[in-house]
Amino acid sequence: MLSVHTCPIKRPGGKDTGGMNVYVRELAKDMGQKGHFVDVYTRDHDPEENKTVNLGHNSRLIHIKAGEVAEIDKGTIYPLLHNFASNMRDFVETRDLQYDLIHSHYWMSGCVGNLIQSWISIPHITMFHTLGHIKNLVKVGENEPNFRLKAEKNLVKNCDRIVASTELEKNQLINFYGASPETISVVPCGVNLDLFKPMNKGFARQELQLNDDEHVILFVGRIVPLKGIENLLKAMKFLNNKKIKLVIVGGDDYSHLEVKRLKRLSYKLQVHKSVIFLSSMEQKILPYFYSASDVCVIPSYYESFGLVALESLACGTPVITTDVGCMKSVINEPKTGYVISNNTPYNLANKISYLLEKPNTDSHSIRKSITRFSWSNVAETIIKEYDSITKTNLNR
Repeated sequence: MLSVHTCPIKRPGGKDTGGMNVYVRELAKDMGQKGHFVDVYTRDHDPEENKTVNLGHNSRLIHIKAGEVAEIDKGTIYPLLHNFASNMRDFVETRDLQYDLIHSHYWMSGCVGNLIQSWISIPHITMFHTLGHIKNLVKVGENEPNFRLKAEKNLVKNCDRIVASTELEKNQLINFYGASPETISVVPCGVNLDLFKPMNKGFARQELQLNDDEHVILFVGRIVPLKGIENLLKAMKFLNNKKIKLVIVGGDDYSHLEVKRLKRLSYKLQVHKSVIFLSSMEQKILPYFYSASDVCVIPSYYESFGLVALESLACGTPVITTDVGCMKSVINEPKTGYVISNNTPYNLANKISYLLEKPNTDSHSIRKSITRFSWSNVAETIIKEYDSITKTNLNR
């Protein structure tokens, strides 16, 4: 597996760390547990980090040098991809490693995957996680560069198989990138059901020092304009209730300017006393936040899938979300939450208010609605894709 621009063991919630980090790590670990051998290659970004890290049984993470061994902006990694591929090739050849296929994640990894495939003739499966063209259509945040769009189109034409996480993404690949439908398989993302599970709300709030007599609204994710957090802050004005607390979990050193902007906005809206900004959290801490909350809100303009929804529902907490990614196939209205047409503050506030007035306290039935998304099930489906493409390659 290739996860070039972001390390799978980094904490989600930073500028370039999110659902994809979780996806790569959990899929590699589950495949290893099923008896397959998985090496995940990422760019060496931390001089203190071990160059090889065990992810679990039969799975490991390998850091490959490309440029400065430091955290650098994602936009500066593209010129380093040939260097990464060359150093990875040296690593593979000097250790006489043999692989059956390449599974690349994100377009930068896809570029490296194409180079590696030109040196060792094995199948190349790719997963985009986000699409540059769709991000540009949304027109929120910075425009994705033309070289990304060209690279994605080239990858669509040259890889052996594309894994899309939703039918919507499959249609986007066909309509905007000219992908052949027969090359695309739809496999949803997963959730760690052993980690994300319901716990007593009072206990969770006590652990997080949240008041029992307040309604808690939760946001979890990267702190970037694309996530629509600004509209969620504006929605607080419509709720107009002193016993509501909005907890925003996410962000790192790279997103501090956006955090500062949102904090200033909360003061301008005079909702700052009802809003708590927290940095990104380790995965093992997140179940406390989901369980302590009355509702998790995903006000995004764009999501390729939306792992936060699965995590929240697995903990028995309902979700209010915009119509992005997997949401319509995951949310069972009104039992497990609501999918709204857009993220205007009024729409968000209306559904939040309705859900808080009529809460669904049956956390176990909410959880039951998404148990089919276990990583074990996802891994089994991906393995079938691997088997299919390797058999096709042998018959050529």
